[in-house]
Amino acid sequence: MQTALIIGASGGIGGAICKRLEQAGTEVTALSRRRNGLDVTDSASVEAGLGSLDGPFDLIFVATGALELNGQGPEKALRQITAQAMTDQFRLNCMGPALILRHAPRLLPRDRRCVFAALSARVGSIGDNGFGGWYSYRASKAALNQVLHTAAIELKRTHPQSICVALHPGTVDTALTERYARGHPTVEPETAAKNLLEVIAGLSPGETGGFFDWQGSSVPW
Repeated sequence: MQTALIIGASGGIGGAICKRLEQAGTEVTALSRRRNGLDVTDSASVEAGLGSLDGPFDLIFVATGALELNGQGPEKALRQITAQAMTDQFRLNCMGPALILRHAPRLLPRDRRCVFAALSARVGSIGDNGFGGWYSYRASKAALNQVLHTAAIELKRTHPQSICVALHPGTVDTALTERYARGHPTVEPETAAKNLLEVIAGLSPGETGGFFDWQGSSVPW
């Protein structure tokens, strides 16, 4: 990648991706709420943060997301569902990347291969859901997957070499997962970044609209 725009650059995975790209000689534009005041859930903030960018960017990577918001963790039962918790999850995990996607047609090059990728999660898969629970988080990631798949169709009309995908990074040892890993094997953010960038490098325009894990394998919708 020659140029990249990383959204959520102050997080564990986003920061590791920035570092790895910069080490490879990529010109990186890094944005986050912590560093730049970019609130992906606020339309005006997104317009202000991305509207001034010219691009084009060979890679736009959205690394935002959260399992727990405003003290509300993933639900274990239907009785724990609240409108506010569900709204918060959708605002950050689905609406945020969607607002970034609005700028993709202008910021991605039309004459060469380019990638728009966003962090999803395997628990957002409907076909791979065998455990239940986590209603709001699962639903928000499933909605994100639909947004990305739909955007891939539109982008291909004007950007024939574009690739728009959802990526599952595995269980990464970050603040997002530290309370919920529950003994599952985890990887460091640096390893996750390496894996994800290798997957991105191996994708072709024919795979746009897909949902892939950190190994490059397709994840069921």
